[in-house]
Amino acid sequence: MEQQNLPQLQDCDLKGKIVLLRVDHNVVKKGVINDPYRIDSTIGTLFYIYSKGGKAILMTHCGRPKDKKTGEIKVGKDSDIKPVVEYLKNKLHIMFVVTDIPQAEKTGYSELPGNIGDLVNELRDGKIDGIYLPNTRWFSGEEAKGEQAENFAKQLAGLADIYINDAFGSWQAHVSTYHVTKYLPSYAGFLMQKELNHLEHIFNPQKPFLAVVAGAKFDTKIKSLYALLKRADYLVLGGVIYNEYLFAKYGIEIKGIEQDDLNYAKEFYEFSKQYPGRLIELPYIIESDSIEGKFEGQFRKHYVPDLRNGGKLNFVLDAAEDSFKEGNIVNIFKEAKTIFVNAVMGLTPHFNEGTIALDKLIDTNKEAMKLYGGGDTLEEMKRLLPELYMKVLDNPKYYLFTGGGAVLNAIEDGTAFGMEPVKALLK
Repeated sequence: MEQQNLPQLQDCDLKGKIVLLRVDHNVVKKGVINDPYRIDSTIGTLFYIYSKGGKAILMTHCGRPKDKKTGEIKVGKDSDIKPVVEYLKNKLHIMFVVTDIPQAEKTGYSELPGNIGDLVNELRDGKIDGIYLPNTRWFSGEEAKGEQAENFAKQLAGLADIYINDAFGSWQAHVSTYHVTKYLPSYAGFLMQKELNHLEHIFNPQKPFLAVVAGAKFDTKIKSLYALLKRADYLVLGGVIYNEYLFAKYGIEIKGIEQDDLNYAKEFYEFSKQYPGRLIELPYIIESDSIEGKFEGQFRKHYVPDLRNGGKLNFVLDAAEDSFKEGNIVNIFKEAKTIFVNAVMGLTPHFNEGTIALDKLIDTNKEAMKLYGGGDTLEEMKRLLPELYMKVLDNPKYYLFTGGGAVLNAIEDGTAFGMEPVKALLK
């Protein structure tokens, strides 16, 4: 892909420089790292900085500690980056100092810790290996606007000589990904470059191009679904958005669907009529009486054509394995030359049949370029099919994006360079 004059890490002089490195190490859930793939993907950039004589101050967001309704920011171990620091210590034998800040009641941190200047001096003098700032979303300025955002950006910029963005998955225009570029020479890290290059397989795919997208709400994916339906030869839906589509098209009432999402699904169904034959419907679904688990006698398989005259179902929580054995669907998957997947087909952790069947079928196509996006998508492959997951990590016919939302955002924009943090680097 033409990098459009994107400033790159390898183009800057790092010797003796303090580098503020934004990564996407958002891999901690309830204090545990389930999959370190996104950490490992940034090690090349980190190694290069140190090999060229630079020293790093790392920062990432972790979870969603801010309550969108109340504005309160919950600081606690569930969204702490310390497990990441421990992982890096064990992996690289580099100890990043983590700063502790007294908690401001329900408002997060208003500014960087008071001793950060002393730590930066120690970093310059070689007394410490590196610094890892607390979760960026613990700071009230991170997602702020106007003067508050600019003040926080200046605080961050004051720590370093150079800013590197290697956080492809963090596509929102927050202070640590966007505003800080106004105050420091700014460059794209190696992972960012690699991800942008691999988007070319989606924007200029080998045909036939098959996309599989699942999700919980139509409104969060609607623009990317419109774009994919225009671009792809085939589109398969999964998760709740498939339920909403079935409700919209066939009048099958499914428990748990909200009216707003149903309205989006109806609009999407009407739009899909412009592209006949592209939207592939999975014929078998699994209904459950409970979302708490897959309990004996409380779930059942349905054949969608039998339900097309309406009817009511309890929760539909998975695509059945049989959906991926239908002759037409098997042929579409096996004949595809490019496959993009951002999908967990069932409600985790109990409804796994559809996801397992999907990933196994995709792997039977040895020639296609297979692009997987999204933390949940990768985590579920690792959990459900660990041998396949380990195999695909080094398979040139697979590429695992570190951010599914970022890929969908790029698809919406129609260009890899439309994401706000990338545009900020170009500026």
